[in-house]
Amino acid sequence: MVFYEPNKTDHGLPYDPFKACVIPRPIGWISTLSTTGIPNLAPYSQFNNLTYDPPYVMFAANQTHEGIPKDSTANAQSTGVFCWNLATWDLREEVNASAEFLEPGVDEFVKTGLQTVDSRLVKACLKGGERRAVPMVEKSPVRFECEYHSTIRLPGNPPMGSVDVVIGKVVGVHIAEWALTDGKLDVRKTKPIARLGYYEYAVIQEAFEMIIPGTNKALLAGLEGSVKRTRAAFGDDQKADGKEKEKEEGEATAA
Repeated sequence: MVFYEPNKTDHGLPYDPFKACVIPRPIGWISTLSTTGIPNLAPYSQFNNLTYDPPYVMFAANQTHEGIPKDSTANAQSTGVFCWNLATWDLREEVNASAEFLEPGVDEFVKTGLQTVDSRLVKACLKGGERRAVPMVEKSPVRFECEYHSTIRLPGNPPMGSVDVVIGKVVGVHIAEWALTDGKLDVRKTKPIARLGYYEYAVIQEAFEMIIPGTNKALLAGLEGSVKRTRAAFGDDQKADGKEKEKEEGEATAA
């Protein structure tokens, strides 16, 4: 077995394996507006949800070695909002094209030829106090509208810059009707793509179910991601605890 200590010992492989170990990674295809109203679209391979009630997501973006943040980070922080667009097999070429390093001020939507649809709830706060909807990828079957929450900064080793972990609260969710089967999002229809290691990607077209053994309703509802069932389960637990407490108090009084 290969063993190495990052930044201390060499792994001895021709290619660095770390990113290939943590897979598959959801793609944070983030759309924003600059404070001057210029659209930006870029994919990040460090993206995920953090919790679901209320829902929060994060994406991570390296600064330059001069300490300059990525446009997505700067825009989210300065305008207070950003949007996420599901990266899919059908949109893979556009996802890749939007990753190209371009000069600030270049509109990736125009560069890639992607059509946009405006955010319904979130509005970017531009210079002069104007508020404007954020463009999203029209063909993406799932889109989130997010309010910027905070940024966690992690140190990077030169020549890599620091890493900005940008956190946002999801306040709006768009789901295409065609992407649903029996009321569930169907990966066989959306075919989301994910990052692997090196230059590799994966496309998700199959899924299987496993339910944890046991009868803990709150745990099962949490794994399912059901807000209603989680809250109901905790409510049932509290009622049961209350009845047990009443029973104990009654027995103590009788004694």
